[in-house]
Amino acid sequence: MLNIEELLATRRLILLGGKGGVGKTTMSSALAVLAASTGRKVLLVSTDPAHSLSDAFGRSIGDHITMLAPQLWALEIDPDKEADAYLERVLAQMRRYAGPDQINELQRHLQLSRQSPGAQEAALLERLAKVIEDGLQNYDTVILDTAPTGHTLRLLSLPEVMAAWTDGLLRHNKRSQHLSSVLKHLTPSRSIDSLTGDPNQHHSADLDDKDAELLNTLLRRQQLFNRTRRLLHDIEHTAFVFVLTPERLPILETERAVQALMSQDIPVAGLIVNRLLPPMDDSNFWAHRRQQQEKHMLDLHHRLPTLRRCLVSLQADDIVGLESLQMLGNHLISSSVGVTD
Repeated sequence: MLNIEELLATRRLILLGGKGGVGKTTMSSALAVLAASTGRKVLLVSTDPAHSLSDAFGRSIGDHITMLAPQLWALEIDPDKEADAYLERVLAQMRRYAGPDQINELQRHLQLSRQSPGAQEAALLERLAKVIEDGLQNYDTVILDTAPTGHTLRLLSLPEVMAAWTDGLLRHNKRSQHLSSVLKHLTPSRSIDSLTGDPNQHHSADLDDKDAELLNTLLRRQQLFNRTRRLLHDIEHTAFVFVLTPERLPILETERAVQALMSQDIPVAGLIVNRLLPPMDDSNFWAHRRQQQEKHMLDLHHRLPTLRRCLVSLQADDIVGLESLQMLGNHLISSSVGVTD
């Protein structure tokens, strides 16, 4: 069994992930409240654009650290706002390279890149790395409510990506040909932290101010991602926990996610299996649950009275294959409820 008390007592960074709708936010929030109740100073972070943390706690949180209870703070990172802020920083830096007649074209290209695949994630990953690092400096425990598998694997690859960009900058600067020895510090086998904290000591004498600024930006980001990568591999301080429901598709997705992390030697602490059915002979339990469900359905009707609804009962078996999918489709048709019902 997964020992939750031991997990909270021994791991400083806990990342919860899983398929959408399985209860990640609820479980993340519960773990954060539990950890705070033991006296640990806790930061709970979400990257869900739907602001589910606010819904879970019944109060507004937003993109600033908000105190929710003694020893408990929370932060909701908005991916769209993060992408906009990221592109503004890029534009501010690139203004030094562009003439006045090129600024409008540069802004147009950046706006187009805002819609390109990966632009939002690039901004989000950099913010996550900073939030994790700053959070561990100021809190006892950082709990991240996200879908960590893809994010984690990308965070692991970013130091090499940053090395490639820095390599390209140096190779294309004719005045920096003799600095090729520096490049070996940027390879995956060598830590960027082997450089001093001030990259200017190595490059400012050989690059003009604009190129040196750009190079230093790349080096600082690579240092950040290298530190994050080491932290994600640290089994003594970091734990990945997957939340899932006892259904076929969440189980399959969780299996693939666990295999992907383990293939990168990323520690997975265990699973939280949500929404297990209790013993069926508890008639009082089920009567109470039905009363609660009727109350929630009435509330839903009052909140969204004009929307049609489809009520799907709990199925007796997993939906697998064309026949089962067709039966479910028929069930969806027969279960559509008009607004006047």
